[in-house]
Amino acid sequence: MSVWDALIGQEAVIEALAGAASTAAGVTGSGGLVGARAAMTHSWLFTGPAGAGRSTAARAFAAALNCENSPPGCGGCHGCHTVLTDTASDLRSVRPEGLSLGVKDIRELVRDAASAPTSGRWRVLLLEDADRLTDQAANALLKALEEPAKRSVFLLCAPSVDDVLPTVRSRCRVVSLRLPTPTQVAAVLGRDGIDPALAQFAAQAAAGDVDRARSLAADEAARDRRTEVLRIPTRLQRTGDCLDAAADLVAAANADADAANTNRDEAETEALKISLGVGATSAGSTAKRARAPKPGAKTRAVAVRGAAGALKELAKTQKSRGRRTVLDSLDRALVDLAGWYRDVLVVQLGAPVDAIHPDQGDAVTRAARASTPEQTLRRLEAVLRYRRKLADNPALVPLLAIEALTLELRTG
Repeated sequence: MSVWDALIGQEAVIEALAGAASTAAGVTGSGGLVGARAAMTHSWLFTGPAGAGRSTAARAFAAALNCENSPPGCGGCHGCHTVLTDTASDLRSVRPEGLSLGVKDIRELVRDAASAPTSGRWRVLLLEDADRLTDQAANALLKALEEPAKRSVFLLCAPSVDDVLPTVRSRCRVVSLRLPTPTQVAAVLGRDGIDPALAQFAAQAAAGDVDRARSLAADEAARDRRTEVLRIPTRLQRTGDCLDAAADLVAAANADADAANTNRDEAETEALKISLGVGATSAGSTAKRARAPKPGAKTRAVAVRGAAGALKELAKTQKSRGRRTVLDSLDRALVDLAGWYRDVLVVQLGAPVDAIHPDQGDAVTRAARASTPEQTLRRLEAVLRYRRKLADNPALVPLLAIEALTLELRTG
């Protein structure tokens, strides 16, 4: 099994990356590619919609660059294995957990890029979600892209080239990925042991997003949440219904965030307190475990300089991560909702294409009869517009945005 097997429906991308990896390794022949298409460069930008596998492609390329066999990308050698499992000493991957990626993380990445590889051929700096770079962070990255180290390569991932500053993207070779077809995704789920009927349903409902399809196939709760989201268009009879539907959607997103982050946040906070000595006695043991003091004795807490600031910074990071989880959950819901209105429009226009949500056939047909294609198109555009608003303005209050959307869907 090669590293390229994880890239589903990306034959042209595989050919280009394999050719560049072969060129970088000095292998004669470049998978049929010649000239610039097979050239190696020090900075790459992987673009494509959510679910297309941007970071998967970048990591596969990183593995191929440090592969010990020929042609590169075997998937079984030490170089490939350590990169794919994120344990390679020459790989530094950064993924923003919060709303943005700051200059501090990028400066550390740039310092790493200046070092020579320790065991592999290349030092790889993998930056996921490069569209979340702050302006300061992008400027810090720019200098490293302008003056790259000899054996370092930057791999950036973003939804589109327009989501990255022009000064950054102009210094990168762009690799464009597309969503695989539902048939291709269903085949992957089938190889994972998923029942064929469930695999086909999940692949269709996920519209080619492999990770989303795996979630729908494996998690009944995820399927139930999707069903509740797709009930929203049929609930919007009165203004109160719109507000209730918006509240339910945001509450579900908040519940997702709590489930994903609460235990992790508590563990991080406790670990930081222990490392800072917060709550420790003068003897060095924690106050909880200390022996009971003698009558009249006073316990002297150890004050650690900067402890309050460190805990405050951690709380800020956790809050940002929680908000990102809420926004990601809402984004998934809006994608499902957009697919529903797309299906309505397909029925109204009699287009010969498959439905994204075939299990919603009755509700979609009723909605198609009760509205015009113009109304459906306006509603679809509204869903996509509010999705973009939430992505571009993280400070936007989610409940107010979703309430405005549901009211607009009702009036059409």
